[in-house]
Amino acid sequence: MKNEQKRKDRGRIGEFTIETILRFFAGISILTTIAIVWTLFSETIIFFKEVSITEFFTGTKWTPTLEPRHFGILPLFVGTMMIAIGASIIALPFGLGSAIYLSEYAPKRVRKIIKPLLEILAGIPSIVYGFFALTFITPILQKFLPQTQVFNAASASIAVGIMIIPMVASLSEDAMMAIPDSIRQGAYALGSTKFEVATKVIVPAALSGIGSAFVLAVSRAIGETMIVAIAAGQSPVLTFNPLKSIQTMTGFMVNISLGDIQHGTIEYKTVFAVGAMLFVITFVMNIIAKMIVNRYREEY
Repeated sequence: MKNEQKRKDRGRIGEFTIETILRFFAGISILTTIAIVWTLFSETIIFFKEVSITEFFTGTKWTPTLEPRHFGILPLFVGTMMIAIGASIIALPFGLGSAIYLSEYAPKRVRKIIKPLLEILAGIPSIVYGFFALTFITPILQKFLPQTQVFNAASASIAVGIMIIPMVASLSEDAMMAIPDSIRQGAYALGSTKFEVATKVIVPAALSGIGSAFVLAVSRAIGETMIVAIAAGQSPVLTFNPLKSIQTMTGFMVNISLGDIQHGTIEYKTVFAVGAMLFVITFVMNIIAKMIVNRYREEY
């Protein structure tokens, strides 16, 4: 009996120790998030004490380091959205099509080859995509559209779209593979074709996972840095022409961080204001993804 009691006591101590360690790890994650938010928004609040919020959100000129100074973030915001939308046009259909093929059409041997290739594509550093856009995609665009500038939003959008295709394809394929095979077999028994099963049964059933993949991929495109810093240019001009040079919010943060900016100046604080804007955008995107998952989740 004593040995049994000692064994139980050791088990309780071990469980308590493991639980304490896991709580510590979870606490570190929470504290890190709080520290990031505090760092961003404490400096941003100081920034808005010197710059009008109205000017920041409605101004069409962004020249924080030049005289006269203007702090309208619209050129950076529009540039960021151009990249995100352009990348989505490339990545979402190709990624979903790849996921449908891998899930519903590809033999197991082919799936074992293609999926690792997609993962390799996801592992390529973004700076490599940036030089790929600048030295390969841009010359092709200039051949067909001579008015294309050397640095432009279109080539950067294409490169970002290629980069996030594996994310869309992998997450969407995982969501579709999670659908029980009995549902497929039931649809086939009713006389459905493979295409009808894929598009009318499996995709709707996996809609929550696919929607989350889309939102996360768009968030990744919004936060992309090196591709846009290299291929899109550094021109904070309000334009909707994808063939012209633009500047995104992440591109500005890279550009200003490389310069000789004195700590505590208004130019220094613009980095935190733009970073806070990016944080809010991606945070809202993640909330949307969570809402999509909760709205369309199916349990099998």
